[in-house]
Amino acid sequence: MDKRAGDVDERPGESPAERADRNFADILQELRVTQTGVQILFAFLLTLVFQQRFTELDRFAVIIYVVTVVFCVASAIFLIAPVPLHRRMFARGRKSEVVKVSANQAKSGISLLGVAIVGATLLALDVPLPRWVAVVIAGGIAVMLLTVWYVIPTRRVRRPAEPDPPPRPSTPERVRSARMVVKEF
Repeated sequence: MDKRAGDVDERPGESPAERADRNFADILQELRVTQTGVQILFAFLLTLVFQQRFTELDRFAVIIYVVTVVFCVASAIFLIAPVPLHRRMFARGRKSEVVKVSANQAKSGISLLGVAIVGATLLALDVPLPRWVAVVIAGGIAVMLLTVWYVIPTRRVRRPAEPDPPPRPSTPERVRSARMVVKEF
């Protein structure tokens, strides 16, 4: 089966509608985590322009600031987009389409967030450090982001799947098993 954005392995006895619901719930949970980071970064960036020292920034720093704010806003837009998409398409029987589009929006939002993180880091480090040091550190962070957010997941997806461990028995079953062992002892 061709795996596309938003597709997750089928589970036994799961209908396509149930799978779409589960996949969309997974996407929303991921977005909750990401949106918090975007909101914090966006708030930080918005407060900078109102600081007295902001007027002392040179052209390079102002350009980095503007680019970073634009990428952060774009990231927020893409990461919030699955919600209005779902609202608009709610109860139309097209949940799998919502999942696919939402997964692509999330990927775009995360990519934009990566650029905003690098820009914010460069901007913050440009004040206390020599510019070349700030650029080198921000470049290192960009490489780290690409590695952790893209290279490693891409390599993992291309590897053959490792079987999941068998599920652990539920708590009541574990307690019953422990009681049986104690009685036999």
